[in-house]
Amino acid sequence: MSQTFAFYDERAKAAAAEAEAATLDNVRERSLRAEKTWRGLADQALKVQEDRAKAAKERQARIEREEREQARAELREEAARKWASGEKLG
Repeated sequence: MSQTFAFYDERAKAAAAEAEAATLDNVRERSLRAEKTWRGLADQALKVQEDRAKAAKERQARIEREEREQARAELREEAARKWASGEKLG
């Protein structure tokens, strides 16, 4: 079973259609409860997607920042070695 927004939204729409077509009150109420549950799951799935995208973006920014810091550290180490050996900098 796919736990995506589209899946849950589709199920919610089907439950709403079932409720609208129901002739018995108990069937209509059951379908409306199901729709509400599916809508809640759809909202939750959408939030999870958004949170994952945000986390991925933050993770990528952190990786890029760490790479820049590593490059700076390597340049400082190289400059320190050159300075210590008397080699010209630049």
